[in-house]
Amino acid sequence: MGKSRDQNIVLVGLMGAGKTRVGREIAKLLHMRFADADREIEEAAGCSVQEIFDLYGETGFREGEVRVIERLLTEGPLVLATGGGAFMNEATRANIKRLAVSVWLKADLDLLVERTARTSHRPLLQNTDSRAVLEALMEKRYPVYAQADVTVECNADLSPRAMGHKVRDAVLEYLDGHA
Repeated sequence: MGKSRDQNIVLVGLMGAGKTRVGREIAKLLHMRFADADREIEEAAGCSVQEIFDLYGETGFREGEVRVIERLLTEGPLVLATGGGAFMNEATRANIKRLAVSVWLKADLDLLVERTARTSHRPLLQNTDSRAVLEALMEKRYPVYAQADVTVECNADLSPRAMGHKVRDAVLEYLDGHA
């Protein structure tokens, strides 16, 4: 079965890559529903991601994440921004491969450090050397993110809207080649 233009689109990448902001733009451009996996997980659990981690640990969070992402993809089509660790889970990766086109928003370290410095809602970066943490995450996750169907380099000079156009065009090109 080929992939069609009404296909789910799943954005993967590290925190600060712009998955949520760019995802909203792609959804507008393609007249699709947008969802943020972390927000959907919080809604399903009735508590914050941090509270889920505190109560059930990362394992409990990932189990819920797999279920929520699979549900969202079967209810599509939609544009889905995932948390940075979602694509690292083998079951989630398999569901995304089966039900969506995956897009890696690939950002360099300086851009990620700059963007994540502006927020306080990143549990992995609290009270730590965020550059070192992000660098370690890049080493671990980038080889897995590279399995995504499409890779789009993030550009600090582009607005979220312009990045949305860039990603949309890359996805449509991919779909044209895999119809």
